This record gives sequence, C-alpha cells and structure tokens, in this order.
Amino acid sequence: MPPEPALDQGPGRRKQVSQPNPWVEGLQTIGLSVVLALGIRHFVAEARYIPSGSMEPTLQINDRLVIEKISYHLNPPEHGDIVVFWPPESLTPPGKRRDAFIKRIVGLPGDVVEVRNGEVIRNGEVLSEPYIKAPPDYQWGPEEVPDASYLVLGDNRNSSYDSHAWGFVPQENIIGKAVVRFWPPGRVGLLDD
Repeated sequence: MPPEPALDQGPGRRKQVSQPNPWVEGLQTIGLSVVLALGIRHFVAEARYIPSGSMEPTLQINDRLVIEKISYHLNPPEHGDIVVFWPPESLTPPGKRRDAFIKRIVGLPGDVVEVRNGEVIRNGEVLSEPYIKAPPDYQWGPEEVPDASYLVLGDNRNSSYDSHAWGFVPQENIIGKAVVRFWPPGRVGLLDD
C-alpha cells in the first residue's frame, strides 16, 4: 500500500511523507535502552551477588540481591541496614581491583560500640541479634563512631573482615542498601532489618 500523501502544497502538488529508516530507529532504540540501563544502574538500583560467607546465615554464598541507591540521598542509614560499600582504599593492594563489601550497620555517628564477652554493646545496651551465626569470639572497643561514618559488622561475626578489623566506613563509601534477594528461587524475598 503506498504511503499517504501529505497536505496540499499548492494546486495539484502533494508532498510525500518519507518513511523512517528501520535501521536508524533500531539503533536509536538500542542507544536509548543502553543509556537508561546505565542510568538506572548508576543512580537507582543494581544487582549484586554474595561472594563469601561473611553475612551468613542472613545471606548465603551466591545469593543475588537488588541494591537500591536512592533512599540514602533522602535519609541516613539506620541501625540494622544491610549495606554495600567500598572498603577503605588501604585494604586494596596496589594494582588490584577494589571490590565492594556487604555488611550490617551496627553503629551510627556518635554511637559508642564495643564487643565484649560474645555480645555487642551499643551506648551501654546489649544488642539482641537473632540474625548472627554465632556470638563474636573477639573483644573490640569501646569506640565512638565518628561523624559521617558507620560501624559495620558481618552477621557471621567470627568469619567477617569488617569494622572490628579495619575501622569505620565513611558515609561517601556507601553504595546502597540491600533490599531484595531475587536468587535462588527458594530464598526470594525482602531483606528485613
């Protein structure tokens, strides 16, 4: 079927509407899709996998999570949040890629935290931590969490390389909050604090 003629361009003259090139349209669609995907991954949310047992039993090796990145621009992290962050640069050997860590926030700025006799004590109160694998077998602190920093610990307290070993996480190092486990199918669900 021939294309519809355009509006009259004068007596007896009709301008034909050109058909868009499907290759150009396809490339434009692909380009826009890539830009949107990168924008979403950089600013909104991204998928991450769990490479170690440092957050067991809450997170298992090879779990896949959605990390959302917007909420911490609106509100600060809270006690119990599971966060993905860049560790201090001093932990990355020269020439090696710096991998993100995932841990639970135990101390906020101004909190005084210590680990003593298998318990975590924050601001003088023993924490109830039903999510940990076993009580910590180390002593640490007491230390006050500095401004714009956080104390993070793995739920597998005795097999986690975390704040008790290398210090506090600066706020600007936090990538986002772990909110949903989407793999494996039998463990799909929200990550509650």
